[in-house]
Amino acid sequence: MKSIKLICLVFFFQLLCSNTTYAQFGISTDLLKLGASTLGIDKLFKKPAAITTAFEDVNKEGSQMPNFFKLEVAQPLYLLPKAPNGGFILCAGYYEMTNKSYCLHAGTFAPSKGDGYMYAPTNGSKKEIVTAILKSAENHPEIQQHDIQILLWAIIAKTKFIDFSNEVKLTAITLLTKKQLTQLEDGALGFLPDDVINQAKAKLPESVQTVFEAENNIRGLITSGNYTYQEMEKYAILAGFAPPRTDYPSGIWTLHPDGYYVRYIPSGYSVTKVQIYVPKELIISLKGKILIYDATNDIACPANTGSQRLAQTNEPLNPDYSIILKTLCDGVN
Repeated sequence: MKSIKLICLVFFFQLLCSNTTYAQFGISTDLLKLGASTLGIDKLFKKPAAITTAFEDVNKEGSQMPNFFKLEVAQPLYLLPKAPNGGFILCAGYYEMTNKSYCLHAGTFAPSKGDGYMYAPTNGSKKEIVTAILKSAENHPEIQQHDIQILLWAIIAKTKFIDFSNEVKLTAITLLTKKQLTQLEDGALGFLPDDVINQAKAKLPESVQTVFEAENNIRGLITSGNYTYQEMEKYAILAGFAPPRTDYPSGIWTLHPDGYYVRYIPSGYSVTKVQIYVPKELIISLKGKILIYDATNDIACPANTGSQRLAQTNEPLNPDYSIILKTLCDGVN
């Protein structure tokens, strides 16, 4: 009896996670519902999200309005000395860098000009995986930003590694270790048919339903292996813009836990201008201790919860290395 029950469970699981839709099998809706119930699919829905960072994770203490500091022209951040394990060694001064950034919240609006973004740490069950991808990508310029974004969407959508398309698998294998690849299976889901999705959505808050459905659509596309980037983007990025919050305007400064100030000005979700102000007093107080900015640990988090949260990188876009850095970094070679 136990063997028969186990076979039934495996059968239903394969149906729900199959690369082919349930309609192609001619399976009834009632049977799928029974399968979902038998599997305890509701418990899977409650598993923690891959990345959970939200505006509630932003420490707003010490934050300043956009025009609080009277600063000169910013110097290129990417010209500062490189840190041994990634990122840049900060010196006193005002710096900026336009870098690659990535969407980490499918089913939300792209950034708009009025959106205020603030620093928050990367949290969630896949935070180490996401950080590892962003760090590893620095050493693989041959991998296109779009390919990395699709991999991140696959992870955010809880797609099983075994269901990745060949292209996404190749990107993952290039950027992650074998141990990290096995961790992609934890908390993953297969593509779920419409009736199961609708049943689950009925139990979710309205604000979460769109994200839940978007993630399932992304899983379906990646599993099929037949998609364009534009099709993937259509599900990940909602059309239009979320209304901006005036209490946290664009250009607001966050006091980073390490003592410097940082702000984010996105241009869409794939490009972000990062500006950093390092007070001279901070450098003096460190008494020779090195201060590092490593963007792969940071998320630009929107005050408007309907907008994209953006993973940051240490990869500048269109850098000009002919510029001479004016800052003298005492004690830094």
